[in-house]
Amino acid sequence: MPCVTPVEDDGLVCGKVKSWAEDKYKVIGYYDTLFSTGMKNKWDKRIYIDLYSGSGYSKDETTGEISLGSPLIALDVVDPFDKYIFCEENKKKLAALETRVKRHFPNANVAFVPGSCDDKVGDICKEIPKGSADNTVLSLCLVDPYDFGMKHRTLERLSRGHYIDFLVLLAAGMDANRNRDHYIDGDSQKLDEAYGNREWRDRLQAAGVRYKGFRAFAAKEFALSMEKLDFRPQGLERMRHMKVAENNMSLYYLALFSKNARAEEFWDKALTYTSAQRLLNFG
Repeated sequence: MPCVTPVEDDGLVCGKVKSWAEDKYKVIGYYDTLFSTGMKNKWDKRIYIDLYSGSGYSKDETTGEISLGSPLIALDVVDPFDKYIFCEENKKKLAALETRVKRHFPNANVAFVPGSCDDKVGDICKEIPKGSADNTVLSLCLVDPYDFGMKHRTLERLSRGHYIDFLVLLAAGMDANRNRDHYIDGDSQKLDEAYGNREWRDRLQAAGVRYKGFRAFAAKEFALSMEKLDFRPQGLERMRHMKVAENNMSLYYLALFSKNARAEEFWDKALTYTSAQRLLNFG
């Protein structure tokens, strides 16, 4: 089963992560494996997309241990995807990722897209093979930004004309809740852009959860925005709520959005397996 794989320091840039990132990567890696193997004989091509790819290596700020990041975890599954599309805005990180991909997986079919995924969404779409009755294509897209900075218009553009599932990190605790006053009362449009609307403020006022309950509200609003793109409804009970084990502080929700119940079956298995392993103090 997938796990976080330690690697040696190669001297190239590494993304710095907190200790709890290991648990996130285990959940993502397990789902990648279920998806890639489960869909292998059902679709002609399986495509993996990472919108915020990073450098391919992650360094624990506490222990200094270096391990594979999400792009290389996806490449390391038992039944690799037919094509990988990695987008990264930071030039040094992208260069390091290219070097590491070529070192670890020299035969993989990989497209590297430099720049912001929001600015380069057209280029990303061009890299996705065109599907047809004789050449069916299914994509899995990881959306793992540092904050609540994903944009609804980008996900809408990717979903248009493609069979695609999204695995999304919703930084409801470590960003949305922490900066709620700024997002609600300030001139920031971050949540407006994440949801694709401004009406969420009206629903927030009606719900009366400005302080207590805002984390859950933020996650549910994103799920609602995905429903408007015809993805299946997702309640909080089907998201992985990740917290810091030491103090139970809420960090984020990890959620799957698909138009097919089969993907949800895989997600349920991933949640069950990783929860049974007690990877983190989930709530």
